[in-house]
Amino acid sequence: MRKCAICKKSYIMGGTRKLLRGNYNPTNWSRKQANLQWATIPGKSGRVKACVKCKRRLKESAASKTKKSAK
Repeated sequence: MRKCAICKKSYIMGGTRKLLRGNYNPTNWSRKQANLQWATIPGKSGRVKACVKCKRRLKESAASKTKKSAK
């Protein structure tokens, strides 16, 4: 199963509803997948699959560490 290695986000089940003659007709259910990308975690070797939110968080924390060390 595709899952984020940091926050463990995977998928959610979602369906659509079509309005047909005044009544909602539930249609097929489908999986909404998380947006997973390859990312390197600082301090660890190799790459992992991480969701974009965690990847952005890793980038921001790395940037703030470099700013603190530059001061």
